[in-house]
Amino acid sequence: VQLVESGGGLVQTGGSLTLSCVASGFRFDDYAIGWFRQAPGKEREGISCISAIDRDTDYADSVKGRFTISSDSAKRTVYLQMNSLKPEDTAVYYCARKRPGYLSLYDTWGQGTQVTVSS
Repeated sequence: VQLVESGGGLVQTGGSLTLSCVASGFRFDDYAIGWFRQAPGKEREGISCISAIDRDTDYADSVKGRFTISSDSAKRTVYLQMNSLKPEDTAVYYCARKRPGYLSLYDTWGQGTQVTVSS
């Protein structure tokens, strides 16, 4: 079971990046995938998720209207399109999986990819 993020980098304020999270070792469509981020000295923040089966999406207020989550089952990949980036979006971004259900927890995490937004 593995999740691998990629697509991070350095971008100027107002720029865009697309992160990818490639899944392996489990039934992709059976799990929700979430994107999280953690900036230095700050707590980890959940920013977006896409549900299993129906692929409903949700966003934190801090990224709503700027970020878009999507998935491609054939490629076993979840994407995070990030537009209108701000310096406060600078963080390490992680994806994680969890089974459907209100009480389920994220049980597998990727290694993270660094996003740096310059002012």
